[in-house]
Amino acid sequence: MIRYLLAIACLGALTACNAPPGVDESGSEVEAADLVLRGGTVASVDPRIGPAEAIAVTGSKISAIGTDDEIAPYIGPDTKIIELDGRFAMPGFIEGHGHFLGFGESQQMLDFSAVKNWGEIVTMVAVAADKARPGDWILGRGWHQEKWQSIPRDSVDGVPRNDTLNKVSPNNPVLLGHASGHAVFANDLALAAAEIDDETPDPEGGTIVRTAGGKATGLLRESAKWLVRNALRDHTDEMSPEQTEILLRERVYLAGEAALRNGITSFHDAGASFEQIDFFRLLEREGALPVRLYVMVRGQSNAEMAELLPHYLMPADDNDFLSVRSIKRQVDGALGTHGAWLLQPYADMTDTAGLVLEPLDEILRTAEIALQHGFQLSTHAIGDRANREILDLYERAFEEAEVDGQALRWRIEHAQHLDPQDVPRFAELGVIASIQGVHCTSDGPWIAQRLGPQRSEATSYRWRDLIDSGAIISNGTDVPVERINPIASFYASVSRMTRTGERFFPEQAMTREEALASYTLNNAIAAFEEHQKGTLTPGKLADIVVLSQNILVVPEEDILQTTIDFTVVGGQVVFKRD
Repeated sequence: MIRYLLAIACLGALTACNAPPGVDESGSEVEAADLVLRGGTVASVDPRIGPAEAIAVTGSKISAIGTDDEIAPYIGPDTKIIELDGRFAMPGFIEGHGHFLGFGESQQMLDFSAVKNWGEIVTMVAVAADKARPGDWILGRGWHQEKWQSIPRDSVDGVPRNDTLNKVSPNNPVLLGHASGHAVFANDLALAAAEIDDETPDPEGGTIVRTAGGKATGLLRESAKWLVRNALRDHTDEMSPEQTEILLRERVYLAGEAALRNGITSFHDAGASFEQIDFFRLLEREGALPVRLYVMVRGQSNAEMAELLPHYLMPADDNDFLSVRSIKRQVDGALGTHGAWLLQPYADMTDTAGLVLEPLDEILRTAEIALQHGFQLSTHAIGDRANREILDLYERAFEEAEVDGQALRWRIEHAQHLDPQDVPRFAELGVIASIQGVHCTSDGPWIAQRLGPQRSEATSYRWRDLIDSGAIISNGTDVPVERINPIASFYASVSRMTRTGERFFPEQAMTREEALASYTLNNAIAAFEEHQKGTLTPGKLADIVVLSQNILVVPEEDILQTTIDFTVVGGQVVFKRD
C-alpha cells in the first residue's frame, strides 16, 4: 500500500513551476507551498470563506485558499501544481457510516448486488462450487429479494428455499449475506455445520425461517445468522496467524483503494472489536492505513468495555489516521428483513412488529460506561419504535448523569423511520441523525409494502423535518450494504429519485448545500473532528477531492455523471483518474 500511494503521488499531472515565492496582499512574504490547486471552483464549506479558485497546501495542511492571484505568491520552484481547468474542488468526502473490513471482505466474495433473480445467484454459486475444493465455504453478499424481477413460486416469506443451492453445491457449505447485513441464506451443509435442524429453536432476537411443514428454508434473520457465522468462524480459525494477517491486510487494501477512488478521505467504521482496533493501530504505525478511520467499538461486552475502554480512547490529533472514541450498539434490525422495531405491526406480516436485537437495559448500561469514560454512543435504530426507545434511553442517561447531551454528540445510526412527534427530539437532545441518503432511494420502491402508504409518508426518511427542527444530519452509504459511491448518495439526498424513476416523498429532500455539508462538515462534527477536517480552511488537514464538475450547480440529472478526478489526503495525491 505504501509503495502504491508513493507511486500515485508521482503521477505526471503534477508539474513544477519556476516562479519564485512572493508576498501576500498584506505585503508579508509567504512560504512556498508544496502543492497548489488552481484554476477551478473551490467550495470550502466554510461560511467564513467566500468563492475561491485555488488552494495552497504546505505539508499535510492547507496554508491558503483564495483566487488564483491570491494563491500565486505561494508557488515556488519546487511547488507541485494541479491545474483544475475549471473543475470543482471540495473537502474530501467523509463516509459517515460504513464497515471498513466488511467492505474489504465483500470484495473477496461473490457480489449479488446487481442480480435480477434467484436463478442468477444459483448459477454464480454453481460456478464457484465447480472451482472450490470439497469442504471450502462459498461466500457471497448483496442479494435483496425486493429488487429481483421475479421470485420462485415455492418461496417462504418472499425468499426462496435452499433446494437449488443444495443441488449445485453438494460438497461445499454456502453462506450468502443479505444486502442489509441483517439476514443470511445457507444451504443444508452450512446449516448442518451450525447444527441447525428442523427442531432447533429460534434464538432470542432472530428467526430460523421454516416451511409450513417445519423444514428450515435456509433463511436466517437477525441474530439467527450468527449460528452459521460462528460455524464459519470456527472454520477460518484453522488458518495460521500469518494467513489471517495476509487476509486482513488484503481487506484493508481493497477497502482503502475503493474509498480513495471514490473521493473518500475519512471513514466512520461502524463497529470494530478491540482485536481489530489493535490491527488498525499496527497499520497506522506502519503508515499503511490508506484513509483516516474513526472507529466505533463493537462486539465487546459491557464488562470488557468498562475495563478496557480507557486503553482505547484515541481522539484525533494532527495528521492521525486512526481515532477511537465511540461505541456502537444495535437495538433492532432492518425493514427489508422485517427486523426493524415498529410502533405498529408490519403491513405485510401482521403477526410481528419487528425484533429487539440488544436488550434496552444492556444499552443503558453501555450509556453509563460511555459517560464514565468519555465515549460517544452510536446506536443503530431503524424502526419508529426503535428510534423512540433510544431517544428515551439517551434522555434518561443524560438526566441521571446530570449532563447536557448537546456536548456529547451521541448518534442514532440510520434513523430511517421516525414518528413525527420524535423528530424534534433529536435537536432538543443534541442527538445526531446519522443517515444514509442512498438507503432512501434504494428502499423507496418497496417501503410501502412493509408499512403501508400512509405510514410510509408520515415516518420515512424525514430529512427536511429533521433539518428544519435544528438537528444535525450526517451522511454515508453503510457500505457494503450500498455501494460506497458518495456521488450516488449525494444525488439521492437532493433528488430522492428511486430506480423506478419516481421520487420518494421529494418534499423531504435536502438542498445541495445541505447535502454537501452532510458529507463533509457534519460528518466531521459527528466525530468531534471539525477543527481538523470537513472544510477547506487554512490550518486544517489538506484532505481534498477534485470532481469533474460542480455538483452544486449542474442540472440535477447530470449529477450522476460526475467523476472523481483527484483525491488528496494530508497533502499527498493518492488517486488520479486515468
